[in-house]
Amino acid sequence: MAAGGRGGGGKHSSKSDADSGFLGLRPTSVDPALRRRRRGPRNKKRGWRRLAQEPLGLEVDQFLEDVRLQERTSGGLLSEAPNEKLFFVDTGSKEKGLTKKRTKVQKKSLLLKKPLRVDLILENTSKVPAPKDVLAHQVPNAKKLGGRSSYGRSWPSRARCPGRCAGPRPGSSTLPQPGPSPVSTHKSGGPSDLTRPYPAVAFSPQRPPRLYTKPSQAPAVEVAPAGASYNPSFEDHQTLLSAAHEVELQRQKEAEKLERQLALPATEQAATQESTFQELCEGLLEESDGEGEPGQGEGPEAGDAEVCPTPARLAATEKKTEQQRRREKAARRLRVQQAALRAARLQHQELFRLRGIKAQVALRLAELARRQRQRQARREAEADKPRRLGRLKYQAPDIDVQLSSELTDSLRTLKPEGNILRDRFKSFQRRNMIEPRERAKFKRKYKVKLVEKRAFREIQL
Repeated sequence: MAAGGRGGGGKHSSKSDADSGFLGLRPTSVDPALRRRRRGPRNKKRGWRRLAQEPLGLEVDQFLEDVRLQERTSGGLLSEAPNEKLFFVDTGSKEKGLTKKRTKVQKKSLLLKKPLRVDLILENTSKVPAPKDVLAHQVPNAKKLGGRSSYGRSWPSRARCPGRCAGPRPGSSTLPQPGPSPVSTHKSGGPSDLTRPYPAVAFSPQRPPRLYTKPSQAPAVEVAPAGASYNPSFEDHQTLLSAAHEVELQRQKEAEKLERQLALPATEQAATQESTFQELCEGLLEESDGEGEPGQGEGPEAGDAEVCPTPARLAATEKKTEQQRRREKAARRLRVQQAALRAARLQHQELFRLRGIKAQVALRLAELARRQRQRQARREAEADKPRRLGRLKYQAPDIDVQLSSELTDSLRTLKPEGNILRDRFKSFQRRNMIEPRERAKFKRKYKVKLVEKRAFREIQL
């Protein structure tokens, strides 16, 4: 039994080794542990994973991987490839071409034609064509353009086409066949606008004309005056000094004017508590004197008010006679006729005033033209001036000038004037590119609380 069992066991083990492909010589050799059937549901996702790890699933994966490798390297299955693609005719070696020596120019031209190694590495070696040319259907900044068509049609062309427009997409391989296209016709016999195919038009946004105009005609960089040179002449330096002096005088005059407007008059004294109380009591005593005599002067006026309204009411309630109504109607008709005659006479007299009317029209047109020229001249004069863009006005920077005592005869001791960053910032404001600004003021949101430390208080005690 032992021998039989041992022999049976040895026979069984040799058969399992032969079936399992020990040493891995068979291409479909699989671990014998995987051959055991695993029980469990196959309609679940974990069942799919289990089936993929079984021998049949592994064989299918290996076969598909081999097919994909052949498609990438040779462009198809080798079993289906023709003989011309797999074999070639050997006509012998070209000894004459190999033995011939090349010159340096030929070697250099061959090296230039040979692609670089980095380009060969990045080159797509797959012979499987791409399923779809994605770049042919993409439009840069499609979201920013407001959802416009990704196939190059503009909005007007899409609005004219009901539904899908006829015509191939850009980048498609199918071309329209020549021949008459079936289009519907109107009563006049012409093709209908609704069924006529429109060609694809590339959308190109246009910039508005205001982007091509400068906000100001002032130059970006102004040339400094001759007096601002490090070694100016006497006349140029004095001219620049006088200009700076005029600016300071104008600034001083504005400050003095503001002080005069805010100052109290010389004859008026400052208000005291007594003068303020007296101004508050003005007019109160006179009104209180008249309040104690309410009955004076009311008797006769009240009696007149009772007597006078009676005849007016009687006159208003009287009924007009027929003769009075006829006379009023005739008077109204006569007034209308006189007004019509007067208008006709004035219109007839206007014919003799044509010369005067033409002269008035010419004067009016000349006045309008003069005002237009004035507005144009004012607009041109103010074109270079900074406009009011914000709540602050543009303040011209100070003139960079050195006094006569500050001028030096050497560049080593020259004192620099001005600031390039401030000059560029003011240039932007002068050319209406940014609004005039001021430095933000620091404002504390909470009150500062001073606390005396306990150790310091104990030292003082």
